[in-house]
Amino acid sequence: MKNNIFKGILKWLISFVIIAVSYWFVLPPLNWRSRDFWSFLIWSVVIIVAINAFSQVFGFLKSTVNQKIKVDTKMSVNLSSLGTPIKIAGIGIAAVIVLGVVASIIGAEIFNAKAYNNLITITDGDFAKDVAEINMDQIPIVDRDTASRLGQRKLGEMSDLVSQFEIQDIYTQINYRGKPVRVTPLQYGDIIKWLNNQKDGIPAYITVDMTTQETNLVRLEKGIKYAESEYFMRDLNRALRFKYPTKIFGDISFEIDDDGTPYWVASTVDYKIGVWSGKDINGAVLLNAVTGESKYYTLSEIPTWVDQIFDSDLVIQQLVYNGKYHSGFWNSVFGQRGVLQPTDGYNYLAIDDDVYLYTGMTSVTSDESNVGFVLTNLRTKETKFYAIPGAEEYSAMSSAEGQVQHLKYSSTFPLLLNVSNRPTYFVSLKDAAGLVKMYAFVDVNQYQIVGTGNSVEAAQSDYISKLKTENVSDNIKPDTVDGIIEKINSAVIDGNTIYYIKLEGNDSIYTAKVTVSDILPFTENGASVTLTLNGKTITKIEYK
Repeated sequence: MKNNIFKGILKWLISFVIIAVSYWFVLPPLNWRSRDFWSFLIWSVVIIVAINAFSQVFGFLKSTVNQKIKVDTKMSVNLSSLGTPIKIAGIGIAAVIVLGVVASIIGAEIFNAKAYNNLITITDGDFAKDVAEINMDQIPIVDRDTASRLGQRKLGEMSDLVSQFEIQDIYTQINYRGKPVRVTPLQYGDIIKWLNNQKDGIPAYITVDMTTQETNLVRLEKGIKYAESEYFMRDLNRALRFKYPTKIFGDISFEIDDDGTPYWVASTVDYKIGVWSGKDINGAVLLNAVTGESKYYTLSEIPTWVDQIFDSDLVIQQLVYNGKYHSGFWNSVFGQRGVLQPTDGYNYLAIDDDVYLYTGMTSVTSDESNVGFVLTNLRTKETKFYAIPGAEEYSAMSSAEGQVQHLKYSSTFPLLLNVSNRPTYFVSLKDAAGLVKMYAFVDVNQYQIVGTGNSVEAAQSDYISKLKTENVSDNIKPDTVDGIIEKINSAVIDGNTIYYIKLEGNDSIYTAKVTVSDILPFTENGASVTLTLNGKTITKIEYK
């Protein structure tokens, strides 16, 4: 009797150990609305049944050897007892699979077209009002590929780090102190290098200024102790799972706060339709990458320095649903009246202190023009649609490449800008080595109007000139502002003298090249002026 009790406890102990080890590596959420949870539950049942079956077979073989009886006779007696638990387990697993199929059917698009359409709310926007003109020196000219190349070059300059660490290929785009920046952490080169350095942690992260290409390796006073390249309880995913066992996590991004402290931002998933359909985000866990301290925030509580809560691919998928099921499921199959879809690509736009996803919207029956475009705040998911028809992005890219076809440059995916209140695509033109060589502005409405140059300023000037040549200059109405100069300072940038002017009662900082006015070098605080502006760049100064 005692021997049977011991064997029973041993079987359950072995099963528990195998299940626990599996959980350590798989890390499913303990949440019934997660598919991963049910998959792990099935796996656990299989382990328990397998251990029970193995013990039965092992006991049979042992008794057969000891008693020296015929195997086939004993097998029919002993193994017949396996039938009941296997049948029960099989029924349980089949029931879970059936319930999963039913849950998927309940959440199917054919039954929930309106709910899928409402996953994202889109309102109409005013482009000239919502998308302010920016200075030419604030335009992001670095895409993700170029940022990666710059980061690798920077790490290669650090002889004390390059032998032990690599760059983790994240490069999250954020707004940092008013500038668009891509940021990514280092990671351990391999497990041996982890053993050599894990006591102090990962010593630095990399930032790439998207407007100037300036790349910095930011060394930390205390190293990053929680990362995806860590092991045991400092492994990022494991640390999150054991602190928040029921949360369903989405994408995890790397960001820094206004003080430069590194954080992991782990979005938490909610399902709006049925059991596990209609994926959405309901909050995020912010984990300090250095100390491991963490806190869960609902969407309304998330600090404003956080820029990316909603994964771009999730937003694009919800835009697909919104455009597809605007008039119901069957209209999306037959007729397709008013059915829209995002164009094949997206980019990011910095507005105020937030990062917005930009993508064009086109009819499903057309692939060469956009009916408009959307901007989505990646922290709040606030989304606006701008009904501005024009060329879709790849047509604009081809148009820009055509201007320099003899150089065989390739275009980056466009960034949408407001140039003199005209929606305008901006692209960088790169050579075969992936280095940025030129820039281009392409008019959204008339994509044959392209301005190119070796600098952003030169490309803009060429673009404005061509707008005038094509008789669309009537739409270009330069802004003017009157005021008294509160502060004026100068700096030499790339060999050019640039003046920075702030007016009394106006928080904006305006810039002007020394060539704007012969009097500019002699201008003092208190001067009364009228500034003619392109964005925040001064094109003309009148003194009163």
